[in-house]
Amino acid sequence: MATYEKHHCWSVLLRLFHWMFALSIVFLVTTGFYINNPWTNTMIEGSLSFPMATMRYIHYVAAYTFSAAVAIRLFLYIFGNAQERIWDILPFTKRNLNNLKMTLLQYSYISDKHDERLGHNILAGLAYLFTFIAAVIMVLSGFFMLYPEASFWQGWGVMLFGNQQFARFLHHLLMWWFMIFAVIHLYLCIWNDANEPEGLISSIFTGAKFKHKA
Repeated sequence: MATYEKHHCWSVLLRLFHWMFALSIVFLVTTGFYINNPWTNTMIEGSLSFPMATMRYIHYVAAYTFSAAVAIRLFLYIFGNAQERIWDILPFTKRNLNNLKMTLLQYSYISDKHDERLGHNILAGLAYLFTFIAAVIMVLSGFFMLYPEASFWQGWGVMLFGNQQFARFLHHLLMWWFMIFAVIHLYLCIWNDANEPEGLISSIFTGAKFKHKA
């Protein structure tokens, strides 16, 4: 019978980032859809209640939470533990390239072999890195739209996006990536937890994963 030993994997800061990021996305997507296309009767705006104003307020609070989460992840990419730093998931070493190959074969049901790692597998790590870059663009485009008259954001915004209309289009387009990513992320987490007894899902609560005892 296989035996396992418990290893610390994710810091408190990484777990805090995860839940700030995940929960803020839920609120941002929901309120973002409403702001783009209100589904309530706008005749009640300013009379019985302020649904658009309320949705925009929730969107802004969630956006600041999202921005703080992005800043935390950037810090961890540079100063986090061995599993949290960016170098651990870049496919530049022989070990990481081999892990990427084995993960693709395993996810494609071509091979049953599993390359055990304490941190992210390389495919997941690259997906998270792409999502982080998308998140940075979301933050920049969002603040560009939020502060149209601020010289600082106008300067950066015009340089990066050209105009507010393109920033709004990109902001809306990338929102779909976060929704697609969330579905795939949940599926693969459950898939991995069912196929490999590493405690992947519980690790985001406890910070610990399990590895085969040598």
